[in-house]
Amino acid sequence: MAKKLSLILTFFVSSLLLSAQSDVSFYGYLKNLGMYYKPVEPVAVSETKTLDYLMLNQLHNRLNFRYFATEKLTFALEARNRIYMGQMIREFPDYEEMIDNDNGFLDLGTVLISADSWFFHTMLDRAWLDYTSGKWQVRLGRQRINWGTNLVWNPNDVFNTFSYFDFDYEERPGTDGIRVQYYTSVTSSAELVYKIGRNSNESAIAGMYRFSKFNYDVQFLSGWVGKDYVLGGGWAGNIKGAGFRGEATWFKPRDKDDETNFETFVASVSGDYTFANSLYLHLGTLFNSYGTTGDAGGRSFFTPNISAKMLSMGRYQLFSQVSYPLTPLFFVNLSAMLNPCDGSSFIGPDFSYSLADNWEIMLNGQFFFGRSGTEYGEYGQAIYARVKWAF
Repeated sequence: MAKKLSLILTFFVSSLLLSAQSDVSFYGYLKNLGMYYKPVEPVAVSETKTLDYLMLNQLHNRLNFRYFATEKLTFALEARNRIYMGQMIREFPDYEEMIDNDNGFLDLGTVLISADSWFFHTMLDRAWLDYTSGKWQVRLGRQRINWGTNLVWNPNDVFNTFSYFDFDYEERPGTDGIRVQYYTSVTSSAELVYKIGRNSNESAIAGMYRFSKFNYDVQFLSGWVGKDYVLGGGWAGNIKGAGFRGEATWFKPRDKDDETNFETFVASVSGDYTFANSLYLHLGTLFNSYGTTGDAGGRSFFTPNISAKMLSMGRYQLFSQVSYPLTPLFFVNLSAMLNPCDGSSFIGPDFSYSLADNWEIMLNGQFFFGRSGTEYGEYGQAIYARVKWAF
């Protein structure tokens, strides 16, 4: 605990000292998110007590620093500071331990203060040095490595997989490692990424080559990630003004005798279009060769534990989205998912209103439906309300 706190404070002090320089940028936001969650079945909190619903409030501050040391060298620090409070913290003290879980090589998160019904957690999810010279770019440290092309499911995103349902984490997770890029031309590049791990099953090394052809951005990747060899590719372009994206990755176990691991092929394709009146439509589909065609339950609402290899438990998934600005300040959005094999589904209405240039309020729902044991049948229902101020 003391070691983690010392490390985080060292990063913050360094950032504050750097902020005195004119070649430093600083920005961030402050937001308050409230959640009401109703599980499918009452939750037991003791031998004699159950809860029909859970409530949680989160005050979230983000601080982003950039120090442009020279024309070639940039240093970045980005921190998440969150205060969790309410009934859920009081009834489930183990939730604190779940939040204080850093999956990176370095543990850059810690609980600074903890009480019966609230705790304060801080974490560095970005901390990197970037050196750029000519056609070369090298970045070392905790960083976002986004290889996906789609907007919902990303089989190519083998380093930083994220859940579509985690809407409040816009920046997405990061990776501890080194990334080397070489820009072969204005529209093409090659890169190599090494993810630092405590052993070979937690480490990764993979390369990607990107280029443009026939007005499409095309990419190919290969390497080994954790327990698997990976081989994949993707594209992004348009057909008559409609966005057309796709990506696929084949995962093959490195240890053929490991009975706990499995081979699979994951692919996703999507299309989206914005009409002249600003109506936006988005359709997508996902295929997972290892996924089941039967009831696909098995994930928790709070800890979905997804990866690029297991973006869904079912073999097929369908996605649709429609959004429209009712006024320049009032935006409505409706998204839905369906597992066509077990019939379970998700519906997510979203309403956001801009109070000013840097103020926004949002109301979001996550409603899951299905029989017990299906992909979405045991998730329950959740409603979120959020106020956000960016600076």
